[in-house]
Amino acid sequence: MPDSPVLQIKPPSPELAAKIANTIRFLSADAVQKANSGHPGAPMGMAEIATVLLTRFLRIDPKDEKWSNRDRFVLSSGHACMLLYSMLYFQGYLTLEDLTNFRQLGSRTPGHPEYGEVPGVEATTGPLGAGFSMAVGMSIGERMLAETYNTPKFDVVDHFTYVLMGDGCHMEGITNEAASLAGHLRLGRLIVLYDDNHITIEGDTSLAFTENVGQRYEALNWHVQHIDGHDCQAIAQAIEAAQSETTRPSLIVARTIIGKGAPTKAGSHHVHGAPIGDAEIAAGKAAIGFPNQPFYVPPEVAEYFEVRRGELHALRQDWNQLFGEYEKKHRSSARELIRVLSGELPKQWKKAVPEFPSDKALASRSSGGQIMNKLGTVLPELVGGSADLAPSNNTEIKTGASPDFIGPGSFLGRNIHFGVREHAMGGVLNGLALHGGFIPYGGTFMVFHDYMRGAVRLSSLMRLRTIFVYTHDSFYVGEDGPTHEPVEHLAALRALPRLHVWRPADANEAIYAWQAAIERRDGPSVLALTRQNLPTLDRNAFAPARESLKGMYILWSTLGKPLDVLIVATGSEVHLGLAVAKALAEEGRGVRVVSAPCLEAFALQPEGYRKKVLPRRPRKRLVLEAGIIQGWEGIMGETGLFVGMDDFGISGPANQVAAKLGFTPEAVLTKIREAGW
Repeated sequence: MPDSPVLQIKPPSPELAAKIANTIRFLSADAVQKANSGHPGAPMGMAEIATVLLTRFLRIDPKDEKWSNRDRFVLSSGHACMLLYSMLYFQGYLTLEDLTNFRQLGSRTPGHPEYGEVPGVEATTGPLGAGFSMAVGMSIGERMLAETYNTPKFDVVDHFTYVLMGDGCHMEGITNEAASLAGHLRLGRLIVLYDDNHITIEGDTSLAFTENVGQRYEALNWHVQHIDGHDCQAIAQAIEAAQSETTRPSLIVARTIIGKGAPTKAGSHHVHGAPIGDAEIAAGKAAIGFPNQPFYVPPEVAEYFEVRRGELHALRQDWNQLFGEYEKKHRSSARELIRVLSGELPKQWKKAVPEFPSDKALASRSSGGQIMNKLGTVLPELVGGSADLAPSNNTEIKTGASPDFIGPGSFLGRNIHFGVREHAMGGVLNGLALHGGFIPYGGTFMVFHDYMRGAVRLSSLMRLRTIFVYTHDSFYVGEDGPTHEPVEHLAALRALPRLHVWRPADANEAIYAWQAAIERRDGPSVLALTRQNLPTLDRNAFAPARESLKGMYILWSTLGKPLDVLIVATGSEVHLGLAVAKALAEEGRGVRVVSAPCLEAFALQPEGYRKKVLPRRPRKRLVLEAGIIQGWEGIMGETGLFVGMDDFGISGPANQVAAKLGFTPEAVLTKIREAGW
């Protein structure tokens, strides 16, 4: 078993451990009862598991919430959050008053765990299985940092990732994707405790779930144990065995009774998602000798955790001393580790990417890959991969200190083979971002965003610096046909709050899209990139590409003529807009072309700038985008014209598809004339 000072501390007596478990059990029941809302069953059933983790294993110091070598603890079954909040109370993150305000407006104990809002919460969980996939990412992150920065005498990165999950988590497909990847990679420091209570909202799990979960995980190369989830000694022994297993992740199948301690409702689905009632709580407390007092904490339990918090603080101080010695012996590595963990970027990093000359057409997936590789030479924290599409997405870092792919038991690399697992990839990327020390990216075809939208949504909710590289961004996919041609996806992505969607028009706009995504620290970014080649604009004739950082900018205008037609376009359609503008200008009309790589970035600009780019007049506004109209109505106005998609794409060579769908200068000019412009 790995050397762990925490495990050398004498655990509580069986009697005290039972009292701690019962305290957690009824703190959870009391909070749900007071709120008249919540899920008491799982927290009551997992109280012994929480007790063992708190008293014997979790290395967490609330005096330094962001201590980099803390153990990560993720409650994947987020509806059971009162268990987590009770644990955070005993750890010192929350107060008893916080527990009494469960699910109330503005409280620090919301209805599901919220990262960034509740101290000590490692990830926002709620959608079942999402927390599990993020924990896989955290465990990968721990291993990658450990292999990169640890030395024989200095294991400055050596923590565990613990997960609690329930039956519903195992039913969701994302967990199988993530578990398959974790087993393949041999994540020996990932320890999952499964609350095997056989109950979901509708009733017994046998209604819809009869598989042998343990055997499934064994087939996925996991170390699997089966225990009584209410036997503290058995729980502790299983966790110790899991810590000793260094070549496989561990699943501990803990058979529990949902709502344990509720005299008449324990073991039934009636205790899953509703308060159990004052009478049931009173009877349950009487049976264990607790007074019928809401939020009761026995003095000996409070005293135990006061001492325990001191022990954990001393443990962190020991680690601080170790890291201080590491800094003296390995100054450069320590400096870099501190920097990547802080999220700060190195000086002069932007100079790694030169601008592209205008004499060559490049698909933005190609230019994007070149940019990413240049950035990789100066940003060791830039890590990621693709859902089995790296050659198409151009998302493999081939330069830098460690260009290799990580693999089973080997984590000294920059690239990850995610396999055909889009949803799990999104969750793992979020886990890497949450762990700290990384700017993670993941690539796939844009149309497959549908498979990972849940993870992208959580990334936005948590304001993570995660980068989603979506190539093959329109009907120009061509021969692959409508199943692979995204139509509504740009609109769907832009509908997510806090997500910035970048669709660059050429290689140099792609530089600044990557720059914006790297610099952004308050949310994720999408890079929507083309399969087909795009001309690289001559910036002597057009506005500088750096203006694209503002989200929208005036790319080109006729001179000396009143503005008559305003053209707004994104990505590949910017070139279509320029061709249309040239034809209109030759007719003597005043035209402006606005490139709009990121609507969200434009919305953040000062009002004066936005009015300059998009003046109230003219009312002849033409919007060009190979997607649906949704989201453009405000920019287009009531009298504007939209050239886009209102149905699915078709199969054929890209240029023929474009002509068929009306994405040619001649077709657009015809629409303009038909509109009476």
